Formats: sequence, C-alpha cells, structure tokens
Amino acid sequence: MSPITLIFYFLSAITLASAFLTIYSKNPIHSAIYLVICMVSIVGHYLMFNAQFLALVQLIVYAGAIMVLFLFTIMLMNLNKEDEVHKPRITRLGAIVVFIITSIVLVTIFIHSKTIMGDYDTSGEDFQSIRKLGQVLLNEYMVPFEFASILLLVAMIGVVLLSKKEKTEK
Repeated sequence: MSPITLIFYFLSAITLASAFLTIYSKNPIHSAIYLVICMVSIVGHYLMFNAQFLALVQLIVYAGAIMVLFLFTIMLMNLNKEDEVHKPRITRLGAIVVFIITSIVLVTIFIHSKTIMGDYDTSGEDFQSIRKLGQVLLNEYMVPFEFASILLLVAMIGVVLLSKKEKTEK
C-alpha cells in the first residue's frame, strides 16, 4: 500500500470520526471544535488532489471565519445546562444507526468501485492558478461576489440582533 493511500485513509478516518463527534457531542463548543477538525482534514484531502486554492479557501473561510461566527453565536446565546432541551436516547441511538448504515454503504461503494484509467486531454491552459481564478471572480462574477458578502454581513447582523437580550424593567 502506497504512502499516499495511507494518508488518504488516515484523513478519511479523521474526517468521519470528527463529523460523527460533531453530531454526537452534547456540548456545543465541543461540537464546534470537532467541526473545525473535520474541516481541516478536508483541507488535507484538497491538498492531496492538488487543489491548493480550494484548500486555502476551505481553511480561511470555513475553518476560520465561519467557525468564529459559530462560536460567537454560541457565546451570545449563553447556553446553560439548565436551559438545554434534553433529547431522548432513541434520538441518539437513531443517529448512531444512521451513521453506521451510511458508513457501511460508503465503504461498500468504495470497495466495489473501479478506477478509471485513461489519458487526460490537455489544452495547455492553466485553470487552477490563483491568478486565473482572481480574474474570473473579479471580472465576470464581481456582482454575485459582492452580493454574497452583503448577504453574509446581513446574516451576521441578524444573529447579533436575535441573540441580544431584552432589558427587563424592575
């Protein structure tokens, strides 16, 4: 077995385990940390596929900015053990059963799949360089790019306003 295959299996195991722990954890802050671990292991997958730009975007945007927003929201909501809604054990058991069945199906698919071997058609043009992606983003997709940033800003303001506590008169 080649070292690349071992690295892939190792990253896949980390991704699956941390994704499961994200869902299964009782503490929301622990869930957020497991989600960061999952996203960082996905960065490793992108690097193995030679997609450096996607790896950096995954790390900066998802594992960085969005997780900061998640933790900020969790802290603003001030979750306490007394206020927490307790889920019945059947819900946790159902999550475990669905996870195991999904894992078995995915492993079965991977075992029985065959790799496609063939020649790549090359045009000589570089589609993966950051310069080319920057030109496309800032020329052809400038307006949707700005709309996405405005949408994220409005969502962040909405979270802050929703989590703001009202003053009670005494």
